[in-house]
Amino acid sequence: MSHNTFGHLFRVTTFGESHGPALGCVVDGCPPMIPLETAEIQAELDKRKPGQSRFTTQRREPDEVKILSGVFPDERTGRQVTTGTPITLLIDNVDQRSKDYSEIKDKYRPGHADYTYDVKYGLRDYRGGGRSSARETAARVAAGAIARKVLPDVTIRGALVQMGPHAIDRENWDWDEVQRNSFFCPDAEAAAFYEGYLDELRKEGSSIGAIIEIVAEGVPPGLGAPVYGKLDAELAGALMSINAVKGVEIGDGFATAALRGEDNADEMRPGNQGAPVFLSNHAGGMLGGISTGQPIVCRFAVKPTSSILAPRATVTRYNEATEIVTKGRHDPCVGIRAVPVGEAVVACVIADQFLRHRAQVGEGVTWPFEKR
Repeated sequence: MSHNTFGHLFRVTTFGESHGPALGCVVDGCPPMIPLETAEIQAELDKRKPGQSRFTTQRREPDEVKILSGVFPDERTGRQVTTGTPITLLIDNVDQRSKDYSEIKDKYRPGHADYTYDVKYGLRDYRGGGRSSARETAARVAAGAIARKVLPDVTIRGALVQMGPHAIDRENWDWDEVQRNSFFCPDAEAAAFYEGYLDELRKEGSSIGAIIEIVAEGVPPGLGAPVYGKLDAELAGALMSINAVKGVEIGDGFATAALRGEDNADEMRPGNQGAPVFLSNHAGGMLGGISTGQPIVCRFAVKPTSSILAPRATVTRYNEATEIVTKGRHDPCVGIRAVPVGEAVVACVIADQFLRHRAQVGEGVTWPFEKR
C-alpha cells in the first residue's frame, strides 16, 4: 500500500497490523527544541486503549509507547526535547488471539474491508482485519500527542454526543463530565442512559453507531489556504480516514440546508482584542477554508461495529454462498474509543496547517488595518 502518510510539513506515517508484533508511526517535520516525554504521549494513548470498561473490546493491550528516535536531552534544562529529525514511536501488540479468526479466513465479513482488500491485493490479513483494523488508530493518537505540543495555546477536546438515535441534551453539556464516565459523554444523564442501552445491545450480540464532536479552541485566524489546502477540507479528509467513519460535518453541517441566509451567516461586530467579535458560529470556525479564530467545530458519524454475533449471509473468496458469525472481542460501540482518535487527527491537521502558514507568511498580518 502506498498511502500511509498524511500531512505536508507535519507528516505522519503509520505502520503495523492488528495482529502483527507491533504498530507505530514516524512523525516528520516536528520543530526542534519542543519538550517531549513518553508520559505525555502515554496519557493520550491511555484514553483510547481497549479493555477499560465493559463497553469496549476486552482485548488487553497496555499500549505502552516507546520513543525510538527524534529526541535528545537539552543540556541547558536537562529536559528531553525534539531534535527536528523524524520521531519514531513503537507500540507492541501483546494480546492477539489470531485463532479467533481461523474459521473466517475464507469468508468475507459483511461491513468489513475483507472483500475489498482481497479484490485489490489478492490477499488479506484475516486476523482482525490486519491493516484495516481500528488498532491502527493507536498510532494516530500517539502522533496527535506530538501535534498538541506544536500547538501549546490550542485546546482540542472531543465528546460523544449521540449513540444510536439517542442524542445528548446540549443544555447539560459539561466538559468535566467527559472524564467521569465510560463514554466520553458531556451529559451525565445521557451517559447513565447509555450504560443500560449498551448493556442490552451487548447481551444481544449486536452493536450501534455514534456521533462524535471535536472542538478546537485557541486556533489563530488565517490557517488554511485556497483552493486545495482548505482547513475544513483537510479536517474532513482526516476524519473520514478514521476506521468506520461514514460522515463528517463542519459547524452546523447538514442543518444549514434548512436555514435562511440571514440565519446562517455569522454576523460580526468590532472587537478590541485584535479580532472581530462573531455573534454566532454556524460556520464552525472557518470561512473560505481559512480559520476565523473562533472555535473549530467538527462532527463525525461512526457506523455500528460490523463484527456481531448474529448470523449473516456472505460469500467465500471462491464465490460460494455461506453464513458467518463473527467471534472474538469487539467494541459494541466503536464510537466510544473514536473520541481520542478524532482529537488526534484534528490536532495533526491543525499542527500541519500552522507550520505551513508560518512558512508562507511568517507572523502574519496585524489586524485591524490602519486607515490611509
